[in-house]
Amino acid sequence: MPIRRLPPETVNRIAAGEVVERPASAIKELVENALDAGARNIEVQVEGGGLSRILVADDGCGLSPEELPLAVERHATSKLAPDDAGDYDLLRIATLGFRGEALPSIGSVARLSITSRARGAAEAYGLRVDGGAMGQVTPAAFPGPHGARLEVRDLFYATPARLKFMKSERAEAMAIAEELKRQAMAHEAVSFTLEVDGRRVLRMPAEREGDEGRLARLSAIMGREFSENALLIDHERDGVRLTGYAGLPTLNRGNAAHQYLFVNGRPVRDRLLQGALRGAYADFLARDRHPLTALFLTLDPALVDVNVHPAKAEVRFRDPALVRGLIVGGLRHALAAAGHRASTTVAAEALQGLRPASGPPPGWRPSAPSPAGFSSWSQGGWGQAVAQAIPGLSETSARTEPGHEAPAYAAPAGLAEAPAPAPVPDFVDHPLGAARAQVHETYIVAQTRDGVVIVDQHAAHERLVYERMKAEMAEGAVARQALLIPEVVELDPAEAERVVARAEELAGLGLVVESFGPGAVLVRETPALLGEADAGGLVRDIADDLAETDQALSLKERLAEVCSTMACHGSVRAGRRLTGPEMNALLRQMEATPHSGQCNHGRPTYVELKLADIERLFGRR
Repeated sequence: MPIRRLPPETVNRIAAGEVVERPASAIKELVENALDAGARNIEVQVEGGGLSRILVADDGCGLSPEELPLAVERHATSKLAPDDAGDYDLLRIATLGFRGEALPSIGSVARLSITSRARGAAEAYGLRVDGGAMGQVTPAAFPGPHGARLEVRDLFYATPARLKFMKSERAEAMAIAEELKRQAMAHEAVSFTLEVDGRRVLRMPAEREGDEGRLARLSAIMGREFSENALLIDHERDGVRLTGYAGLPTLNRGNAAHQYLFVNGRPVRDRLLQGALRGAYADFLARDRHPLTALFLTLDPALVDVNVHPAKAEVRFRDPALVRGLIVGGLRHALAAAGHRASTTVAAEALQGLRPASGPPPGWRPSAPSPAGFSSWSQGGWGQAVAQAIPGLSETSARTEPGHEAPAYAAPAGLAEAPAPAPVPDFVDHPLGAARAQVHETYIVAQTRDGVVIVDQHAAHERLVYERMKAEMAEGAVARQALLIPEVVELDPAEAERVVARAEELAGLGLVVESFGPGAVLVRETPALLGEADAGGLVRDIADDLAETDQALSLKERLAEVCSTMACHGSVRAGRRLTGPEMNALLRQMEATPHSGQCNHGRPTYVELKLADIERLFGRR
């Protein structure tokens, strides 16, 4: 079959398939052009899910009549300039766009109209492109002093086959809104407006530049819950700066849809972020729960390659290990600084559950009190030995039970009355307050200066024991056990090479491996904490992790899971009665221990109810 040179129209339509996949991607390109032009106000209107009509209006610098024809020519752009030698440096891209493909691609598959007035110009001009056929530049009306208005009608009319792959109008409109939200997150000082079929669905006024304005913009997009429970991130290492906000572990979702990464103001989707978040939150969330984050990386453009895909949604870092370490370190530092803090959503859900109902359920009758309901102390007492006990947990309870009255005290004859006992310190001004009672021998009720705190004693002590075990494990190498017969694990040669290259790191985690020829790894020792571990399965999981995230997360997570299980069995159980000093000791250690706001499975360890909220429940406010 002879080789043929394709006509320019066909080439443009082929290329348009990479850049303009759906209406949302067309809007992404147009909005990025507006941002590169210095726009401070961007208005987007769509009809028919963006397939019938798209309008993007901005107040940027605008285009002169001489620039309009060039703007719709392929690979013509104002965002790249030659150096003194006449070379174009593609390793220092400082703008969102640079390929010069957006407008020609859209014009080749739709009816595109451009109207613009350049900054400082008296007249405005327009240009039409229908299915790749360019018209003449003519004078046109323009409402603002400068900027551009780009209208796209009948998207993909020139490539009708593409229309068969579009989703419903509602789904396309939702994708457009999501894309605009991503752009708005990265540019808090720019106002954004979105109208869908004549109905305004998004209106985000410009915010002040900086952390305060960024948080306000994130709150408008991700919800007030996120802003109330977000931790500020601001770390820098080797010229790479990480800023943004990360949600508390107790504020989580069932999918990763609320995890955003921006690189030099560009929204990107990168597997590196998912691996870093998984590593940073590994101790706080179950595997099927995901945190809420919005992270912004700022670095020298020479350290990141944005010319990976025409859609510019993927990037490559020159030093991915540095970026990953910065993300994990920054997140862990912020989570540690949060201390025992838990998200406000926990209290909100508790208050919602306490809302008075219309009445008791049909057939409900109050039951007679059971002796066991007062205490199980009279039926055998409780265990005195508690693994990893905190100070005070082994003291005898001072409570008096029915049938077990304390003996009357009689002062010896001739002695003066015994001095009054020293006053018990009141911890009501501490963050978690002063213990006042234990309910159902499971929950500690504490009073703060302005509210009430309810603590799950088992979940709280489980976290305390777990943190202690982690600290002990970090002080030295993990204990190892030698295999009686070393196990040979067959892998793909590339996988085996990756595992052997990380042998030193794995040895620090208790797994000793060495090369056993091409495509095989020999396992000599495994972590003692894992007991009779499946060495082959463990090494294969580690190889998968190294291929995906370049981190041996499987081994770390298995060690963490073992520590978590041991902490669960070694902590104060539900049903164990605590004395006042024991309860206060538990509260004070929670205040001094990072991450004590949630247990090892991501559940909250306490709920704080403000007095004002409780008063509202009873109509006192």
